[in-house]
Amino acid sequence: MDYKIKKANLEHVNEVAELFDHYRVFYRQASDYEKCRAFIRERLRNNQSHIFLVYAGDKAVGFVQLYELYHYIKLEKQWLLSDLFVHPDHRSKGLSVALIDRSKQWCEETGACGLMLETEKTNDIGNSLYPRCGFAYDGLHNYYHWWN
Repeated sequence: MDYKIKKANLEHVNEVAELFDHYRVFYRQASDYEKCRAFIRERLRNNQSHIFLVYAGDKAVGFVQLYELYHYIKLEKQWLLSDLFVHPDHRSKGLSVALIDRSKQWCEETGACGLMLETEKTNDIGNSLYPRCGFAYDGLHNYYHWWN
């Protein structure tokens, strides 16, 4: 599949907010585009998160959002892969893997030791995807880590 990935900035707020709203609905939250838009705008404006959008043609169809953390054992920066979403119409095309690969590349670009994430035990898609992408399951929680 032909796709491109772009790092989001304030010009992309509407695209990210629309996908972020769908993502929250997936996690059983009420749709609230305006609140999502304000949340994403604030994160980007204050450089509090880094978001990558994946495009199929001219349309943003997925995103990943990363937050900076510090790992107490490695004593280094790491990134929390907080949110990953691909619109249902564009799943099973490798876009989630592409977004994860871009997140790993971001670790290299920023000198981070790796990525960590948490997902619900009921998220069958994520719980199958993350180990395939090199994340290790910790057994007690659905926390996954990938180290650079």
